[in-house]
Amino acid sequence: MYDDFYGLTDKPFQLTPDPRFYFESATHRKAMAYLGYGLAQGEGFIVITGEIGAGKTTLVGHLMSTIDPSRVSAINIVSTQVEGDDMLRLVASGLKIDTTGTDKALLLSKIDMLLQDRVKTGQRTLLIVDEAQNLPTSALEELRMLSNFQSGASAMIQILLLGQPEFRERLNAAADLEQLRQRVIATHHLTSMESDEIGPYLAHRLKLVGWNGRPQFTEGSIEVMEKYSGGLPRKINTLAGRVLLLGAVEQCEVIDTDVVYTVIADLERDTGAPKMFAEASQQVSVTEPVAEVATAVEPETLPQTEEIAMYHQSVETPVDPQFAPQPSAPLYAREPEPMAHDFGNEPDSVLPISRPFLDAPVAVAAAPVAVEMPAPAPVAAPVTPVADAQTLDLQARVAMLEAQVEEQDAALRRVLALLVEWVENDGGAHSASAVQQPLHSAYSPAA
Repeated sequence: MYDDFYGLTDKPFQLTPDPRFYFESATHRKAMAYLGYGLAQGEGFIVITGEIGAGKTTLVGHLMSTIDPSRVSAINIVSTQVEGDDMLRLVASGLKIDTTGTDKALLLSKIDMLLQDRVKTGQRTLLIVDEAQNLPTSALEELRMLSNFQSGASAMIQILLLGQPEFRERLNAAADLEQLRQRVIATHHLTSMESDEIGPYLAHRLKLVGWNGRPQFTEGSIEVMEKYSGGLPRKINTLAGRVLLLGAVEQCEVIDTDVVYTVIADLERDTGAPKMFAEASQQVSVTEPVAEVATAVEPETLPQTEEIAMYHQSVETPVDPQFAPQPSAPLYAREPEPMAHDFGNEPDSVLPISRPFLDAPVAVAAAPVAVEMPAPAPVAAPVTPVADAQTLDLQARVAMLEAQVEEQDAALRRVLALLVEWVENDGGAHSASAVQQPLHSAYSPAA
C-alpha cells in the first residue's frame, strides 16, 4: 500500500533477509573482513555472533553473492537442536547424498568420497550452520570431526557458525568445547549500528526501491527510531515499515516525530511491551527541520515533561500581574541562577531544572524586563475618630513618640552643624589632622 503511495517499486523494509539490501555498517564491515580472512585460510571454524535481528543472515547472503560458486560450494543448515547423528545426516543431505537406510559409518565414507571429488576439480566446500546456539555438544563435536577431513595437507571442508550472544559465551567458557575453540580461526560479534548510521541505512534501502525524496524524514524522527530500535536492523525495518504505512494512510509527505511516536505506541500496545515513550503524547509541539535521511543525525529534544515545558514558554508572553515581584518579597529569591550554557545555538536543548526554580513565579525572558516598582505609600496621618478610651490612649502615646523623634532629630542636626563649623575653623583643622594620622596608621598595609 505505502509503496504505491510513495512511488516505490518494492517494499524496502521487509523482514525476510535479502542480500540485495545489505548495508555496510562499521560492524558489518569488520565482520566481512574476518570472513574474508577465514575463507582465505581455507580451514577450521569461523564464528559470527550477534543479537537477534543484527543482520547475520543478510551478512552471509551478501558473502555468498561475492563468492565464485565454481570455486566454493556452500551448504546452508538451520539447526533445530539435533544431536550428532542427525547433524551428520543434515550435512549429507546438503551434499545431495541419499541417507535412506544408511548407517553412520557409510555416511562418513560417502561424505569423504564426495569431498575428495570436489577437491580434485578445484572446488572447496563451505558448511554454514545457522542458529548454532541451539546445537548440543554432540552435534558440535560431530562438526569438529568433519573438519578433520583432509586431502593431503589441505582441509576439504570449512565451517561457518552463526549464533546469538549465548553461543559466544558458551564457546568461550565451556570446558567440553576446548577442542572446538582451538579450531576457530576467526570470530566476530555483530553489534548495533551507530546512531549516525541510521539515516544512511534508511536512505540506502529506500533508494534501492526507487525512492525519489518522498517521504522526507526529520532529524528528530530518525533519532527516535534509533533510540527505539537500539540500532538493530530488524527492529528498524519493523518500525520503518509501519511508519511508512501510517504515512501513506495519513498522506504525510514529511515523517516527523509525531508519526513515529504514534507507531511506537501502536507497537507497544499490540505487543504488550512496556511504554517506553509514555510521555510522547504530552510533548511540546515544535517545528522540526527537514533533513535528508542520508545526512548525519543531530540530536533532537525528546518528549518534554510538563515541568520542562514550563521553562520553554515563549519569551513574548507578558508578565502576569499576580507574579510581579512585591515590595515585601526579596528579589534575589525570584531571580534565576546564571547558567553556563548557550541556548542560542541549541534552541531545542533541555537542561535539568530544579523544582524550586520551576516553582518560582518568574517569567523567563531573553533580555532584562523592566518592572516598575510601586512607590512606598506615605505615612497616613493619625486618625482622630476612636471607638473607645484604650484607642485614645494609644493614639496619644504615638503622637508623643512622634514629637520626641522630631525633637531628637532637630537636636542632632544642631550638633552636626556645630561640629562642621568647629572642624572648618583654624583650631579644628589642627585637631582633625591629629585624628586622621592614627587612623591611617591603623589601616596601613604595614600594620
